[in-house]
Amino acid sequence: MNRRYLTTPIYYATGDPHLGHAYTTVLADTLARYYRQTGAEVRFLTGTDEHGQKMQEAAAKRDMTPIELADQMAESFEAAWKDLNISFDRFLRTSEPEHIGVVSTVLERLWAKGQIYDDVYSGWYCVQEERYWTEREVGAEHLCPDCKRPVEFVEEKNYFFRMSDYQERLIQHIEDHPGWIVPGTRRNEILGFLKQPLQDLSISRPKSRLAWGVTLPFDPDHVCYVWVDALINYVTASGLLDPDSGPDQPGFTDQGNSWWPASLHIMGKDIITTHAVYWPTLLMAADLPLPKQILAHGWWIMEDEKMAKSVGNVVDPLALREDYGTDGVRWYLLRDMPTGSDASYTPERFHARYDELANVLGNLASRAISMIVKYRDGIIPEAAGDGLEADIASTLSAVTGHMDALRVHDAMATSMDLARTANGYVDRREPWSQAKDPSGAEDLDETLASLARVLAVLTALFLPVTPQKMTDLAGRLGLKSVPTLDQARSISLGGLRVEKGAPLFPRVDR
Repeated sequence: MNRRYLTTPIYYATGDPHLGHAYTTVLADTLARYYRQTGAEVRFLTGTDEHGQKMQEAAAKRDMTPIELADQMAESFEAAWKDLNISFDRFLRTSEPEHIGVVSTVLERLWAKGQIYDDVYSGWYCVQEERYWTEREVGAEHLCPDCKRPVEFVEEKNYFFRMSDYQERLIQHIEDHPGWIVPGTRRNEILGFLKQPLQDLSISRPKSRLAWGVTLPFDPDHVCYVWVDALINYVTASGLLDPDSGPDQPGFTDQGNSWWPASLHIMGKDIITTHAVYWPTLLMAADLPLPKQILAHGWWIMEDEKMAKSVGNVVDPLALREDYGTDGVRWYLLRDMPTGSDASYTPERFHARYDELANVLGNLASRAISMIVKYRDGIIPEAAGDGLEADIASTLSAVTGHMDALRVHDAMATSMDLARTANGYVDRREPWSQAKDPSGAEDLDETLASLARVLAVLTALFLPVTPQKMTDLAGRLGLKSVPTLDQARSISLGGLRVEKGAPLFPRVDR
């Protein structure tokens, strides 16, 4: 069965979505739409991470309860993703009873297997990152290595997961599956991290300090560490575990009907360690299958700094959408960042990528449809339409290869090259001259049919990134829907009526 289970991280619900969140989510959505184009059954998960000390403190500053803030931010993220045309199948909130039940089930299983123990922890704690650091890591200035904020010294009872027991097994898995972590630079980072002894992981916080979280099933005075809670969301949404099962029961539903293991976890490179070390070792300990692949993409950079709420340099994707449209924003995100690498956001680069849409793809659609209306009364000729057949075949093959290798930016560049080639075909064939030649009717029919065919193929290629505009273009070509990739390989449009319309990507004054 061809099934794909794709996940984004669940986003921390203390601030509104920004361009970095949007990139991760649009990337996942583009892959989900591509897999649907290939005929796969897809489950696409996103959501909000709503527990932890940051949430508790952020809510207090706003004179709200944590659940009130969580409700507000979940609504904000869900609305943003709908505005950006994200085709998620499940929006999960970690405050949901189902998720809390699954977290408890996993913790009970680990506790029953002796994989969790209690001890006293003394060390440096960062509220912003919600994690402990060693004396060496915080240095003489006692600053968090990640966010550079001051840390505080704490000494308290914690529960620990025996993560160190799984170090060699994890290394072996990574070495046996070279494509498990992509790109290769992130795989090498994790293998480098694992050259040092792996420490056991603190998985709890005392309620005397943090009340907002999932209560440990074996100690009512402690809540689950927010990262453990958050990671388990992927299993919750898969339907694999029965949240009502106990430690002596398997807890599995019918695995044939569940979506686990995930086909692909997608996240920014800053949280690769939690996904490629914490998460797989927890799954190993719980006797659950590991995800099939992990993709850690780069950061959006603004003036040499990572784009982040804490830095104060975020770009609102919905503000860009107001001027350039949803598909304009989506195109920029997927076209400008090589998958896995960092990319710099500047207004100039955004404009250049949008102009590419307008001047290449939009211009091709406008001139081709206008000529069919002008020269053939809007009816696509019943001709072979194979004037660009070799280019179409090679493009479909290349795009499929790029997408299957998660090189989305290369797939979009290759698709745009086909549009450029088609514009060149117009210039070479000169249909305006063919229309003046009484003996050129068949040549003109072939030209127009070839242009209609390449436009139909382009709707299939661009659909994952620009779904609204490609659905619009397919309708203008007389199609009821955008063709699948298989349909695009042999599609014929002869006899269909085209319709002119406003520019697909209108010029924006700036």
